[in-house]
Amino acid sequence: MIQFLHPEWLWLLVLLPLTLRARGRTAVGAIEFSSVAVARSVARSAGRGAARWLPLVPALTGALMILGLARPQWTQGHTEVSADGIDIMLGLDVSGSMQALDFRIDDERVNRIDVVKSVVAKFIEQRPDDRIGIVAFAGAPYLVSPLTLDHGWLQQSLQRIGVASVDDGTAIGSAIATCANRLRSSHAKSRIIILLTDGMNNAGKISPKAAAEAAQALGIKIYTIAVGVRGEAPIPVTDDFGRTRLVMARVDVDEKTLQTVAALTGGTFYRATDTDSLEEIYGQINHLEKTTRVAQRFEHTEELYAFALYPALALLGLGFGLEHSRYRRLP
Repeated sequence: MIQFLHPEWLWLLVLLPLTLRARGRTAVGAIEFSSVAVARSVARSAGRGAARWLPLVPALTGALMILGLARPQWTQGHTEVSADGIDIMLGLDVSGSMQALDFRIDDERVNRIDVVKSVVAKFIEQRPDDRIGIVAFAGAPYLVSPLTLDHGWLQQSLQRIGVASVDDGTAIGSAIATCANRLRSSHAKSRIIILLTDGMNNAGKISPKAAAEAAQALGIKIYTIAVGVRGEAPIPVTDDFGRTRLVMARVDVDEKTLQTVAALTGGTFYRATDTDSLEEIYGQINHLEKTTRVAQRFEHTEELYAFALYPALALLGLGFGLEHSRYRRLP
């Protein structure tokens, strides 16, 4: 990139056309002739075309000198950004109760899983320097995405998640263990699990507390989120004739267990009962778990004023020589 160290000098370029115009108006003949025939013949033999451009030499010289005084510089630079990222595993409950329509977006009823996917997608966007993976779970956990920096592919994988149609249940302990296993070999400075569920642990071969103790031994922090309203929530049910209707079903979240899991590992327990509170929770976690980024700027600057001043001096000498030799004006 070319830039000027003293760009204020460039304002003098505006005066050059005015100087040329004033000089043209003051030019007068030096000798009076009774006939212009002799002058015409002399002009043809003396390079009339070149002489016409000679008055422009001082203007061009002045323009080059002004450019030189403005100190043009060629700058080459690049920025190196090093990020000390965090490895994050997202545990998302996809059991049947995540179909409950107790959340709203723009005053329209939306099921829990769609709201969770929307909020998590925004969270991923805000963590461009972190490796993130996803484990979904119902009666058993399954890997949606391993830890990755390819967040475009991660977002596509997130959108493909749906409520489990078979093997229903809530295997919280197994989900924590699966997430911890994925983080076990990570060398990141910080490793965290964000576990979201709307139910109670009723499946799997490992208890949530035992899984949390294993995560604690590995130095993994767990944030737990209980999602959904307390009491009853409307859940769509399809009858034998294929018709869907809403029924009010009781929903229970084991908040005590989730609090214990978070406390054991140095994390935090959160409760989300609507879309706004869920977004706020992921925003708080995003703020708490900051990724360190260090930017280094390298620049190489090359001075270009010589490319303007040296031609200016050459033109100045050439113009002076021509005015006092071949194109010398008679007194």
